[in-house]
Amino acid sequence: MKNKDAMSPSVERLINDALAIESESALEAGALGFMARAMVQATLPHKKVDGNEFERRNGNFTLSLLAPSKIGLPYGTVPRLLLAWVTTEAVKTKARELELGDSMAAFMGELGMSPTGGTKGDITRLKNQTRRLFASTVSASYEDASKVADIGYRLADESVLWWDAKSPEQAGLWRSSVTLSEKFFNEVIDRPVPIDMRAMKALKRSPMALDIYTWLTYRSSYLKQPTVIPWAALALQFGSNYAQVRQFKAAFLTELRKVVTVYGRVQVEATDNGLMVKPSLTHIPRKSEP
Repeated sequence: MKNKDAMSPSVERLINDALAIESESALEAGALGFMARAMVQATLPHKKVDGNEFERRNGNFTLSLLAPSKIGLPYGTVPRLLLAWVTTEAVKTKARELELGDSMAAFMGELGMSPTGGTKGDITRLKNQTRRLFASTVSASYEDASKVADIGYRLADESVLWWDAKSPEQAGLWRSSVTLSEKFFNEVIDRPVPIDMRAMKALKRSPMALDIYTWLTYRSSYLKQPTVIPWAALALQFGSNYAQVRQFKAAFLTELRKVVTVYGRVQVEATDNGLMVKPSLTHIPRKSEP
């Protein structure tokens, strides 16, 4: 007979990851990472979308994504993990040109992925989403009663992927690399959001959970008093694929529980009107925090 009290493997794995995160800081574990602020304030598609243009709004901030029609828009967890890796490497190296590991398998390990083949395997997903992400153009705009500001840029000036899907462990004669555009590079290194890469890997099965995690650790860095964000506003920011706000709310709360498991410092409360976010310790402690 099945034990009703037994935890599912995914829940048990998440709790084990959370315990590991609590036992050692990201800096001590070599897991300190970063995410570009623009990609935290508004997010990429969760699922494959029709067309080659996508838009997310967060208050007065709007992020638009445009991709070549024959390539398509990036979506899902892989481009989020890629963005975290790219931002982290750019911050560490202060360089626009980034090498993507000694081999495909080595790079996949950096992202917490496995070199599995097949049409739905991680190798296919990585190659497909890497091309989609680095071929995309971003347009970010801010508008209020007194100011309108727009900026647009390609994410990458050049990406060269010397990856052999049949031999992912083998180092190529040439290194795969990506050269970030100057504007995106400047966005990346200008006050990036500190994150724990172990948390990103623990939440890698859900694009919404990844988005909630990076957003909450960003909000915690500057929040001074409890703030309620309406569910309708959160739906515009995180979930454009829901017909009704209540459907989005149910999905959001499911993913929020996962985030709270790995980010125990965060203080949030679901209310009828929206999500109350309270001043919390950041997930990556400041020097003044315990």
